[in-house]
Amino acid sequence: MALAPDRSGIAKTQVVGSKRRRWSRLEKSEMKWGVAFLSPWIIGFMAFYFLPMIASFGFSLFNFNPAVPDQARFIGFSNWQRALFQDSEVWLSLVRTFHFSAISLPISLAFALFLAILLNSEYVLGKNIYRTLFYMPTMIPLVATVLIWNGVLNEQTGWINVIIERLTGIRATGPQGIRWLADPNLVYYAYTMFGLWGVGNAMIIFLAGLQGVPTELYEAAQIDGAGWFRRLFSITIPLITPVIFYQLVLGVIYSLQYFLAPFVLNQGTGFPEGKTRFFMVYFYKQSFTFFNMGYGATLAWLMFIIALVLTIVLFGTARYWVYYASEER
Repeated sequence: MALAPDRSGIAKTQVVGSKRRRWSRLEKSEMKWGVAFLSPWIIGFMAFYFLPMIASFGFSLFNFNPAVPDQARFIGFSNWQRALFQDSEVWLSLVRTFHFSAISLPISLAFALFLAILLNSEYVLGKNIYRTLFYMPTMIPLVATVLIWNGVLNEQTGWINVIIERLTGIRATGPQGIRWLADPNLVYYAYTMFGLWGVGNAMIIFLAGLQGVPTELYEAAQIDGAGWFRRLFSITIPLITPVIFYQLVLGVIYSLQYFLAPFVLNQGTGFPEGKTRFFMVYFYKQSFTFFNMGYGATLAWLMFIIALVLTIVLFGTARYWVYYASEER
């Protein structure tokens, strides 16, 4: 760019050398190696994600039963019309899914952050042991975890009810005990307990974020007389908002796809009172129980669109509460 005065004496910009700069041999070599190392991921993404997604959208335009593929019939957007305007169970299952997410997601994130703050404290002895113990449940297969908690929350012999009864004197065990998995008002909290069992991954990520906060900020705040809570809400949480945002996005996507616990415990029946017939459970039954694969593909795409919209909304709000140290405001 060069500056040249115009007739009025005001400087204006002129573009000099508009030709694009040619890449050097080193840059070309680095580009080739970069593409070479990325090619396995690109091929895998195309073969196992992108092309199946396109195929599933094609299935959504057909009345397709995989048991009799030769009888597939093109029906256009009839499946979409049914899902959006005719099948009330689609929207009921979405409401149940959002209801469960509104309960489970905040509790899970808060619990993982609490554990990370606790294990980041300089006053806790044996922190490495505790970190290992809290992370270990994530190594247990999810089906085994669900079956373990099915016993833990049993209304007659579960140790959660036994502890409640002994501490409070409330009749929590026996035929009239607290029915965590059979009471429609408690079942979402019971499923949330399943999730708390496996917050080790989130805890480790939060812990990494906490250890990246500059210690000199805490020292300056202490000199100014700031207490622990003041330092937590004025320094710690604002500086780890990128980590919180990352966990929030993953948590929203995961909670929308919640499936395993209700399916393992109730085989997708929705017990109790249909409360656990979440969207992914309904999708599974349409696709693999009734073999209505075309309609199932439509439901899968509908969930993808909902998750995409929510993710875009979260990214849109991030500029107002997520702090990046290298970003100018």
